[in-house]
Amino acid sequence: MTSLKPEYSLCFPVYKDERTVAKVAQKALDFFGEVGLPFEVLIVDDGSPDKAGEIADSLAKTNPQVRVVHHAKNLGYGAAIKTLINNARGDWICLIDGDDEYDIYDFEKLLKHQSHYDLIITFRYMKLYSGKRQFISWVYNAIFRMLFRTNYRDISTGLRMISKSLALDLHLDSNSPFIGAEITVKSMLKGYRIGEVGIQTFPREFGKGNSVSLKNITATIRDMLKMHGKIFSESYELPRNRERK
Repeated sequence: MTSLKPEYSLCFPVYKDERTVAKVAQKALDFFGEVGLPFEVLIVDDGSPDKAGEIADSLAKTNPQVRVVHHAKNLGYGAAIKTLINNARGDWICLIDGDDEYDIYDFEKLLKHQSHYDLIITFRYMKLYSGKRQFISWVYNAIFRMLFRTNYRDISTGLRMISKSLALDLHLDSNSPFIGAEITVKSMLKGYRIGEVGIQTFPREFGKGNSVSLKNITATIRDMLKMHGKIFSESYELPRNRERK
């Protein structure tokens, strides 16, 4: 199996995830092993200050289907996602967070629809988070729907599946958690087929998530406004036989 080009690349970034990186990787190995098609597990160590990168390297040494890419310093969630996309070998890229809040076995739902869509995103119909985090998520999604004139239910979910050919056609810019929204909007505006699947989430077993930190919220707002200005300009995605004068 390892000599074959993988059909699926299960990809996840790690940052301060030393207690979950092995668990998520093993779930990936178990699940895609059951699928019975060529696959790989790709991990990006986004300059993690703990042992997450070291643990990932140990996994790669004992599992030929596991590969690891390291950032010399922390570049941000969006930058890690871009590194995963650029290094994935599979025809389909299955993206998930490295903190085990999402379950890899939910990809069973997404795999059912891969012949119908180019991008499959998810929405959380059960959010086992604090009231503060749920409120921030609600506000973020409401602002996003208004700014970009979409009806997507949950644009920030960290579990999605995207065809490699689509991913390489997007020219992504965001280094913040806004990357998921950027992938969806740019796919929509290019005319790709997008599907939504409902999932549940699970509470972290340790630590706190970084997505709602002041640093990430600020970076997300900055990337969102930057992309809004780019998309709603007179020159974005013009037909190839037209130009603005």
